[in-house]
Order: sequence, then structure tokens, then C-alpha cells
Amino acid sequence: MTTDVETTASGEQDLRPNLAVLFGVGAAVALISTVSLPWPLALASTVLGALMIAGAEVDARTHLLPDTVTYGGIALGIAAAPALDPFEPWQSTTAAAGARAAATAFALLLLRWCYARLRGREGLGFGDVKLAAAVGAWLPLTSVPFCFALATCAALIVVVSAWMRGESINMSAKLPFGAFLCPALWLVFYAGELQS
Repeated sequence: MTTDVETTASGEQDLRPNLAVLFGVGAAVALISTVSLPWPLALASTVLGALMIAGAEVDARTHLLPDTVTYGGIALGIAAAPALDPFEPWQSTTAAAGARAAATAFALLLLRWCYARLRGREGLGFGDVKLAAAVGAWLPLTSVPFCFALATCAALIVVVSAWMRGESINMSAKLPFGAFLCPALWLVFYAGELQS
């Protein structure tokens, strides 16, 4: 399951998102958010959606998550916390979002370390760990496991589909997990806000 990776003139991988994908899917996310959510939530959903579209597209193509997506997701999630829960003091919502971000990143970092110890090779990149922090910053603690389960199930469906088409899948095959976790984050956030 390899992909062609574009490189810049200096030989580095191009971590810029495909603008056609970003604007096309981003417009759909903005329309869905604007029609179904109140204004502050629609804005947050649109910004998060655009960021996650960019992350998913780049990770699917390069197997790397840009820092602008991961750190941007963390910072915007923490900054948006007071607007997402306007009935709580901004200090407590900001602190809670930061604590969730740190706890989620730590959990994935621990999983990364355990996998490396057991298998003798890395299974998750640091981009996935930073993206996990963004998941924690944006989602309530009860939604974080569902987000990871959704991303994992989507990745499993892709792997099984590739295997059924006759592609060679082995234990060392690389899969860009961020390409699944990014859309899962937006979907879980959007669904949660839609229900509230």
C-alpha cells in the first residue's frame, strides 16, 4: 500500500495540501456546518474540518502529518474550548482542553512505546501522537475512545478491501493512520455538537 510522494526542488516531501481537495471538501464541510449548527459552532466545525481535510490528504499521500495541522489542531482546540462550553468559566474550559490534550497524547505515546518494545520497530509516528493531542483538545473525554475506534475501523476496512482485491498485505505494511484519524475527529466533533 504505497503512494507516490511529490517532492520539492530541494528533495523534501511536499507537505502542502492539495488545494482542489481542500477547497472542494472544505466547502462541503462549511455548508454542512453552517446549515446545521449555530454560528460559533459552525465556525469551529468549519475551521476544524478544513484543518483535518488538509491533514488527511497530506498524510494519505506522504505518510507524514504537517506540524501546522497537528499543532494548529491543538492550539485551536484549546482556544475554542470557552466558545464550545460558554456556560463554564473560560479558565476551566481551557485548562480542561489542555489536560485532555496532554492525557490523550500521553496515552498514544505510551502505546507507541509499548509497540516498539514488543515488535522492535515503530508502529506510530510522532505526528499521530500530536494529532491525538488535537483529538483531546477538541473532544470531550467520553468521545475520545469513539474517535479512535472510528478511525481504526475505517483503516481496517481499507486494509481488508485491499486484501480482498489481491493486494499483498503483510505485518510491515505502512498505513497512514492520520488519514483516518483526521476525518474521524471532525465527524465525532460535528456529531457531538449536532446532538447538543
